[in-house]
Amino acid sequence: MIPYTVNIKLAARTLTGTLNLQNKTAVDWGWQGLIAQGCHSSILIIDPKTSQTIQVLERHKANVVKVKWSRENYYHNLSSPYCLRLASGDASGKIIVWDVVSGTAHCEIQEHSKPIQDLEWLWNQDVSRDLLLAVHPPNYIVLWNGDTGTKLWKKSYAENILSFSFDPFDPSNMALLTSEGIVFITDFSHSKAPGSAGKKVYIASPHASPAHTKPAPTAAPASTGAKKALNKVKVLITNEKPTAEVVTLNDCLQLSYLPSKRNHMLLLYPREILILDLELSQTVGVVAIERSGVPFIQVIPCAQRDALFCLHENGCITLRVCRSTPTLEEGSGVADPEQNAQELVYDLRSQCDAIRVTKTVRPYRLVICPVNENNAALMVSDGRVMLWELKALTGRASVNPSSGLSPLYSLMSFCGSPLAPNQKHIQNLSLNSMIGLRECWSLSQVSTGRRHGQTLIAGEVPLPSFNQQEVQLKFLLTGLLSGLPLPPFAIRMCPPLTTKNINHYHPMLAVGTSTGSILVYNLTSGLLHKELSVHSCEVRGIEWVSLTSFLSFATSSPNNMGLVRNELQHVDMPTGRCFAFRGERGNDEPPIEMIKVSHLKQYLVVVFRDKPLELWDIRTGTLLREMAKNFPTVTALEWSPSHNLKSLKKKQMAAREAMARQTVSDAEQNIVESSVISLLQDAESKSQTNQPISAREHFVFTDTDGQVYHITVEGNTVKDGARIPPDGSMGSIACIAWKGDTLVLGDVDGNLNFWDLKARLSRGIPTHRGWVKKIRFAPGKGNQKLLVMYTDGAEVWDTKEVQMVSSMRIGRNVNYRVLDIDWCTSDKVVLASDDGCIRVLEMAMKSASYRMDEQDLTDSVWCPYLLLPRAALTLKAFLLLQPWSGTFTMDITQVDYNEKDEIKGLIQEQLNSLSNDMKSVLQDPELSLLQRCLLVSRLFGDESDLHFWTVASHYLQSFAQARQLSVASADGQVQSELAQQSPQNHLDICHDMLCESSYFQKFQLDRVHLQEVKRSNYEHTKKCADQLLLLGQTDRAVQLLLETSADNPSYYCDSLKACLVTTITSSGPSQSTIKLVATNMIANGKLAEGVQLLCLIDKAVDACRYLQTYGEWNRAAWLAKVRLSPTESSDVLKRWAEYLCSPQVNQKSKAMLVLLSLGSFYKVGEMLHSMRHFDCAALFIEACLKYGVMEANDSSNKLIETAFLDYARLLRSLGLREGAALWASRAGTAGEQLMEELFKGEGGGPEVVLDDSKPKVGTDS
Repeated sequence: MIPYTVNIKLAARTLTGTLNLQNKTAVDWGWQGLIAQGCHSSILIIDPKTSQTIQVLERHKANVVKVKWSRENYYHNLSSPYCLRLASGDASGKIIVWDVVSGTAHCEIQEHSKPIQDLEWLWNQDVSRDLLLAVHPPNYIVLWNGDTGTKLWKKSYAENILSFSFDPFDPSNMALLTSEGIVFITDFSHSKAPGSAGKKVYIASPHASPAHTKPAPTAAPASTGAKKALNKVKVLITNEKPTAEVVTLNDCLQLSYLPSKRNHMLLLYPREILILDLELSQTVGVVAIERSGVPFIQVIPCAQRDALFCLHENGCITLRVCRSTPTLEEGSGVADPEQNAQELVYDLRSQCDAIRVTKTVRPYRLVICPVNENNAALMVSDGRVMLWELKALTGRASVNPSSGLSPLYSLMSFCGSPLAPNQKHIQNLSLNSMIGLRECWSLSQVSTGRRHGQTLIAGEVPLPSFNQQEVQLKFLLTGLLSGLPLPPFAIRMCPPLTTKNINHYHPMLAVGTSTGSILVYNLTSGLLHKELSVHSCEVRGIEWVSLTSFLSFATSSPNNMGLVRNELQHVDMPTGRCFAFRGERGNDEPPIEMIKVSHLKQYLVVVFRDKPLELWDIRTGTLLREMAKNFPTVTALEWSPSHNLKSLKKKQMAAREAMARQTVSDAEQNIVESSVISLLQDAESKSQTNQPISAREHFVFTDTDGQVYHITVEGNTVKDGARIPPDGSMGSIACIAWKGDTLVLGDVDGNLNFWDLKARLSRGIPTHRGWVKKIRFAPGKGNQKLLVMYTDGAEVWDTKEVQMVSSMRIGRNVNYRVLDIDWCTSDKVVLASDDGCIRVLEMAMKSASYRMDEQDLTDSVWCPYLLLPRAALTLKAFLLLQPWSGTFTMDITQVDYNEKDEIKGLIQEQLNSLSNDMKSVLQDPELSLLQRCLLVSRLFGDESDLHFWTVASHYLQSFAQARQLSVASADGQVQSELAQQSPQNHLDICHDMLCESSYFQKFQLDRVHLQEVKRSNYEHTKKCADQLLLLGQTDRAVQLLLETSADNPSYYCDSLKACLVTTITSSGPSQSTIKLVATNMIANGKLAEGVQLLCLIDKAVDACRYLQTYGEWNRAAWLAKVRLSPTESSDVLKRWAEYLCSPQVNQKSKAMLVLLSLGSFYKVGEMLHSMRHFDCAALFIEACLKYGVMEANDSSNKLIETAFLDYARLLRSLGLREGAALWASRAGTAGEQLMEELFKGEGGGPEVVLDDSKPKVGTDS
């Protein structure tokens, strides 16, 4: 027997279709830049930049209900590499942690058998990145080690937990959304389960809230209905359980902390979003939908700016950006009570088109890119993924003046630094580069001017400063992935690869759908090649007649006489031309059961249910024979692979040669040898056009009694051949397959009968699997594998050995039912299943996950995580250390890089997949080191790097600027320039304690003013007064204290306090008395009261020290930022940084950010180096030297040289010799030693070119 070879290299893959309702929440967009989405029990990994599915993970047996990418909030090196790690939970309670690149499960976790409600990786400490928190129904939260699958702790609560949200500013705080309300936990820790049961608060439904029923004040002008109602939402959170009629428990759709500002949370209801200030437990903002508006189903708060991405029930995505709150002095003069009734207002800034919602098509979920926050993906129930990008369009008059919206501005900067004159940049890089900080211009003045009907004329409204431009935000659809339609499917693979068609072969799979259309997929890429609308009803079967054309049939639903309309179409794929193959026939006749095309694609048999079969000639489209009425009923039919085409061709050639010779006399024979050839060619062409060779072919079929008939077809003659009596051991024959000398019959009872025609032997095997639905031989010469389909699964048999090779059965190893089967190559099968998927599987029919790096993708994907750890770090260094030898390049081969060609090729593929814009920016000489570090961390989705370089870049520039100003003479002009620039040169409040103190103070004052307007009871008033005292706003605090009513138990106390605050003098005795009282209070457990007293006598430094002593580090830092002078504040924050570095807290990365904000750059460099972050340390020190905030002197040289040397060693270990030489050349004597090692035996070291204070390595001498 000739050994057969694999036809064509096809990856195992899954083509997915519509989603299950349980998949609704199973989607996540990771920092790695990829989207994971659950589809039934599979998980798709989608690349949003190229709109491709690049991996399908299959191991779950139940529907996937949650997926979560691991965070990238850690320093990456060879021991902690860039890796694609994903956790998924299913409806049976199983959690799997995946290694996505290899498609394998890293570990499996099972606690209960109910659907996982929520999943989240912990990101907050620098020790372990493997901790996974899960909600196991009904009421457990469990912390798992996602690396080993071990349970660390488990905690149960009184109510059913629906979801949870972590406080992004304080990892010890989290909130659980339960079936009755919210549970706040303040002692969350990875080391032990929360001790307390948490603080439980109940949510009164906003509509049932008594505030809604208050009569409207008569003085107020009539405003819109929604606004009128919502301005009055005062009480929302109560500690008492509301009465049954007041509350609707499952009304709240979602709860999330705002990542853009501390202590704020949003609650989502179908018709409004409520923004809560958690210090007051009070609503401070409402986003409401007008009565005719479309309800919300989800909202995603942004971190980079105070903005909300909202998804509505019609699939429309809206972006709402928070309006800046005018301060009291500005707002008080405006005669508009709505404006005066201060509230956080989120203005609608952009919206995308809605989708057409039907019973089966509805929006499920929205995810946004966590790195840039300007890309969104919408999951639709029919399996579509719509990829939207937010674009900032520049130009004036973008906002309609009548809308009352103030314009948005974006800063003319790139990656945190001002743009150089001719610098290339990417405008829509991220949300914070598209929308400038609100405080850079006075929005309130703009809106005031507009409200009084003034136009925007320079001079009346403060125009944006020189480096801002007005922008308008627009959503743009940049990608669309569509899945398969709803099952059932009929599938058929195109004819197999042969030596004759190898040059133009494409592995095409035709999929017939229930709607009558036929989808043709190219299985090399897994992409849809063509969608053809062929039939008006469900496609029942497809047969290919060439590599580019096929026949398909569909039957309509039967009428009351059981008759149908049959459609049999011939489709030419390149042109898309279809024609009815049976002409006018097909109306009101019994349904077609099957169509079978002969091996040479000459003839077609059409088998009907209660009507004799028809035999057609495919080449001419003529009916050869319609069988007589008494023809037996066909139950199964198959064409024989044997035919007489070869012998016919030989005969024809011989006859033609003889004819040609006879027409030429012997005398002329030698002269006209060439004319013989032309005659031959002429005869050949005639025979091809006029009389096609009709080879003899045979088919066999069985009747209802199991008798086998043999029929021969040649040209237009049909002959009846031998008949073989039925086999007594077989039931009614359901299908036949024939290849070579083997004929296999399958019956309705699950028996297979193998006939060896050469040896005239037959062997029956009972499979006990029920009805044999379909059997097909594998392609390839000598390949005798057989694929068998049953109602409950499929098997592969080896017909030579007559034994089973592999088996799959529903309930045992899969959870789907097989609808149709076929071979797609000699060793791979393709299955259509009732979960709406089509799977290409190995012959063993095991899971279809594959290695992502072995895939043949149509568009190359930028994802450094697909590279080997060492290669990914090399790629990062290659991008960071441009230019190489003085030239900017995107070609890794131009660099002295010692590595295998295969790995170089993979790195080059990654570089090639970058967009042209990105390449030109990376090769721009104007791109500064800080900008490059920020850009590369964005490209890699490196969370920790991005935070570090954002803060470092900001403070390096601001300290350098301040230093220049102090060095320059106190020139008035320079000072005014700084004053002009300062507002936009601060970090946004999402950086919380890392912001400049002046901006932080302003934000806290605005916030307390808003709280004051919103307070609705004595408790709120008391909190506001306390906050005002800490902020030093004594006059306002006194007013609030005096508001206490006489019947309140605290009336006397508050009155005395008001007197104390107004009469405090700085005389020695009163100060010492108050200080003594304060310290006694603190000693006796009244910390907050003692701190307040100390702040009254301007002893905030002592107050901070006491707060730190009692472990209130965050409050101490807050107080230092709002009350202390820079030097005093700096001491408090440095102590905080030391505490963060301590082993029990282990938040060194956060400590470094605090030190950066204080300008302790040398200390940060030391820390980076001691933590072995060698690349970061060297680049940071280099940037410090460039900006002049660190000087190379005797004290700092040791750090500088060791940092540079260690970075050089790191580069050498990655194989980047040239880069290693560059940094070693600046690392003093130890560096010279390394240079010698690097270029040993190469005739001395390289020529090092020192230019622009940055060394560049020349060519070897």
